[in-house]
Amino acid sequence: MAPRILVVDDEEELRISVEKVLRKAGYAVDLAGTAAQAVEMLRRGGYHLLVTDFRLPDGDGLELMRQARAIDPDIEAIVITAFGNVPLAVDAIKQGAYDFLIKPFKRAELERGVERALEKQRLAAENRRLKLALSQTEGPQFIGESDAARKLMQVVEQVASSSATVLLTGESGTGKELVADAIHRLSPRRDNPLIKVNCAALPETLLEAELFGHERGAFTGAVGRRDGRFALAHRGTLFLDEVSTLTPAVQVKLLRVLQDGAFEPLGSTRTVRADVRLVAASNVDLAVEVAQGRFREDLFYRLNVITVTVPPLRERVDDIAPLAQHFLRLYAARNGKHLDGISRQALARLQQWRWPGNVRELEHAIERAVVMTTGPTIELQHLPEALRGARPDNGAADEAPVVRVPIGTPLEDVERLLIRETLRQTGGNKRRAAHLLGIATRTIYRKL
Repeated sequence: MAPRILVVDDEEELRISVEKVLRKAGYAVDLAGTAAQAVEMLRRGGYHLLVTDFRLPDGDGLELMRQARAIDPDIEAIVITAFGNVPLAVDAIKQGAYDFLIKPFKRAELERGVERALEKQRLAAENRRLKLALSQTEGPQFIGESDAARKLMQVVEQVASSSATVLLTGESGTGKELVADAIHRLSPRRDNPLIKVNCAALPETLLEAELFGHERGAFTGAVGRRDGRFALAHRGTLFLDEVSTLTPAVQVKLLRVLQDGAFEPLGSTRTVRADVRLVAASNVDLAVEVAQGRFREDLFYRLNVITVTVPPLRERVDDIAPLAQHFLRLYAARNGKHLDGISRQALARLQQWRWPGNVRELEHAIERAVVMTTGPTIELQHLPEALRGARPDNGAADEAPVVRVPIGTPLEDVERLLIRETLRQTGGNKRRAAHLLGIATRTIYRKL
């Protein structure tokens, strides 16, 4: 597609003259006579370059350039004026203009300035694309050698090439986010953004604005216009974790996006369209949530086009050793240690444990062991106390776990200890921990 240029000037004759030159050079050109008209056109998106007069009937070119950058940080700008002087030119360049032309300028000057500005814009966009691709190829990988892991990755490779919505299910800590990474990395959208949102970690009042964006003044604290995660994920992938925690209002809006690919930012009447491949994840059974009236049935069917279940670590015993070695290398490097490996006795205990907290619990166990060891090898005594002292089969105790605190312990410390111990007992499952403590899941996130 030809680069799109927006020309803004109150002199109709100059606008038409510039348009003829640029169209003859092969560019797509739109015209505006005022700053307000230009801002409205810029909000529709798709422009690579802004060519604007310095003096406009309702503002100036530098202010218009700042508004254009607020709408699209990638856009380049050339400022033209009949009142040019050196300080003004320097000010325009300092504020981000690529070039500064003084009327009357020659056709060759305009063509050369536009060509160079667009080349800068193209190179900057290509640089961002390459950095994004590099970060995605070098990002965390799903590690697994077991039959369960191989079957999972076979399914991932099969579904990645499609554009269908994927629902990832499985216990907390199994690696659903890494599976979402793999789906994106293997998909045709790999060169575009992968945007992630933990729905449970965001306050209810901000979640809708975070997903769909907002206009200035849409709510208290909205001091400027902001694009939401759907707009940022255009032509890429959006990963919604803990999707079961979405409020009814957000569920309705999400359903519309999945149906029409369109939404309205908070405080706006404009409709935004986004081409997004959605991957959602939940550690609770959404069918049960639907039956109990906590999740919309129509949204569930929209999300449940393809379901991929990530198996718990206790069903991937063959993966414990390679995962443990991976975390050992990771945390040894972070802590500046040189470790040879894990002793046979310690590895045997790791493989006997049932890992209620799954891969996340294993990661934390190895991180602790790396910190605690003073020799070249992780031994049994370096593992967390629960792994050293509990029965290998991790059978349930006859009595419920007890948290003991001395009289006089501040209530804040008691609360912190109780929440942490409950999370440990539930393997990091925040919904179960919240249920046991009689509080909302969002309260768990806020306390953490």
